[in-house]
Amino acid sequence: MMNNDNQISNQTTLFGYIGEHAGASRFSAIINKTFKENGSDAMMIPMNIREDDLYFTVSNMKKSHVNGAVISSEYVHLIPEIVDTASSMVKRSGMCDIVFKEGETLRGDIFSIRVLSEHLKDLLASKIAIIGVNPYAKAFSFLACGFEVSYFNDNLEELMAFTQEVELPNADINRIAFDMEVDLSDFDVVLDFSSMDILSMISKLPKVSMDMKNSKQFSALKKRADELGSEYASYDTILDKLTKKVYKEIVK
Repeated sequence: MMNNDNQISNQTTLFGYIGEHAGASRFSAIINKTFKENGSDAMMIPMNIREDDLYFTVSNMKKSHVNGAVISSEYVHLIPEIVDTASSMVKRSGMCDIVFKEGETLRGDIFSIRVLSEHLKDLLASKIAIIGVNPYAKAFSFLACGFEVSYFNDNLEELMAFTQEVELPNADINRIAFDMEVDLSDFDVVLDFSSMDILSMISKLPKVSMDMKNSKQFSALKKRADELGSEYASYDTILDKLTKKVYKEIVK
């Protein structure tokens, strides 16, 4: 059992939280509180890592005392090429947000999109609008059973290629561009997985507008939601659910 001073012993299971601004996130603090409350001899260490140092940091985890790491959203697309083995979801989507050390190899998996999907089910959402075609969009599409999903992107050819890649032959695809007015109010939720800096073409938003950006990342959706007086939710909004999922993965 971890003592009251939170001291690390040779038996303590160490996990990292890797991000550009990992120390500013509450992720480590929340999960460490859960470890302590449950008497788990484990600790998560926030690791502020620049992108230039990411490959070195993660690959060297094989020979370190760290048993794995949660990856902040800005780096998830860079991890699949670093790990030795990966789940089918990682391979198909091109993102990885949790890494486990197994011997002297690293195994990659995805947990945040599963949490997001369950969160939306808890909200009783059914009609989902997805903007963008990045790895988050791919991963969500693979787990979108039970949702009625429409896809939006500024490049229709890119969007069509995306739907073929995720095997959605009859997908509802829509163009979104600056010369248009886009009303998304008929949806229950809009998920922005795009790299667009401006979403001024959106005239109306649904009740829930969400992306997986952390508080240190610029969010075009948050900016537009603020302009329209609409509610916005982020990665940080569901931290409690995310940390509970990771806790189960670490202590199982």
